[in-house]
Amino acid sequence: MNTARDALARAEIGVIGGTGFYALLSDATQVTVSTPYGDPADAVTVGTVGGRRVAFLPRHGRDHSLPPHRINYRANIWSLRSLGVGQIIAPCAVGSLRRELGPGTVVVPDQVVDRTAGRQATFFDDVVSHVSFADPYCAAGRAAVLKAGAESGGEPLVDGGAMVVIEGPRFSTRAESQWYAAQGWSLVNMTGMPEASLARELALCYTSVALVTDLDAGLDAEESVAQEDVYEVFSRNLGRLRDLVLATVARLPEDRVCPCARALDGLDAPFLAD
Repeated sequence: MNTARDALARAEIGVIGGTGFYALLSDATQVTVSTPYGDPADAVTVGTVGGRRVAFLPRHGRDHSLPPHRINYRANIWSLRSLGVGQIIAPCAVGSLRRELGPGTVVVPDQVVDRTAGRQATFFDDVVSHVSFADPYCAAGRAAVLKAGAESGGEPLVDGGAMVVIEGPRFSTRAESQWYAAQGWSLVNMTGMPEASLARELALCYTSVALVTDLDAGLDAEESVAQEDVYEVFSRNLGRLRDLVLATVARLPEDRVCPCARALDGLDAPFLAD
């Protein structure tokens, strides 16, 4: 065993990057991880930020080759846990279902609604166990993001909101978008589930950081969502989002005392057996 190499591959914090968020760390180590669920989207980059070991995984692959419905979410989450990750920050691009949340707004959602279908969405394949998911995002992680945003002196972050996750890869029809908005939901996304619930099934802390790239189709009778517009807005705000994530890393608690760490207490989880 190469102890030095193994130490370089360990991390306590994971970042799963979304559209346009392919590189986070410099002077880092590339780690290839295999999992019982297949290969993750790409190699994991492990480095140090403010004295904390951080692992970055590009959600869609480094060349953005994986559409939302083809991502191996189980392998992605498992690969981070296998490197020692206990807390995950997950920046992502979202559409807005509320006109006041315009392009460039950063939202820290507190709820999620799953409208995906056909994805490998659980590690509990061979045992009947039900993990609590009433509060899908880590309270400590959300607090760290909001504190980092408040201390940045930039545009204020929006605290809370429900994000509905659709199957994709197509965007919503106007009727679908209007229905989502009528339920009181704030954001629409294609990758937030089962990413969040799989993290909970491994007792990991998971926090979403959502950058609004467009107003969804139901808000404007004349306009519709276009891929090039989404990419352009995300690219324009990438530096700001990267700075927010790096600032959050320093503010995440070193000791996990939140309920996420105890999510599997009393449950049978044979897939975690050594």
